[in-house]
Amino acid sequence: MKPASPFAAFAGHKYLNLETFRKSGAGVRTPVWFAAALPEVPGAAPLYVYTIGNTGKLKRIRNNARVRIVPCDMRGRLLGEWMEARAEILDGAEAEKGMKLLNRKYAPWKQLLDFFALFRRRNRIVFAIWPA
Repeated sequence: MKPASPFAAFAGHKYLNLETFRKSGAGVRTPVWFAAALPEVPGAAPLYVYTIGNTGKLKRIRNNARVRIVPCDMRGRLLGEWMEARAEILDGAEAEKGMKLLNRKYAPWKQLLDFFALFRRRNRIVFAIWPA
């Protein structure tokens, strides 16, 4: 019997509500797209999320890696229970892997957003979310 993934509650969902924390400790909730990889080791695969390089959530993650996540709908309405996690900003091959998974899951919408982002010259940052 395979051990259950810590992120099993997110299977079949398109959005997760990401709560990041300000320096004051106040939480800020944001619904985001996410993608999961098939783990090489059971239970050891992160969720991947992307954002543009100057967003508040990215600044908060740089300051405090602690996050909370829960499945949600596109408006942020909660569809489960909050779970503690930690976020890690990625670069290189791991960021490319996350972006490919996101592209595959959200085709063609993500490719369309990426096309329009080219005109604004915004860099996109990928981060991984791991269970706490």
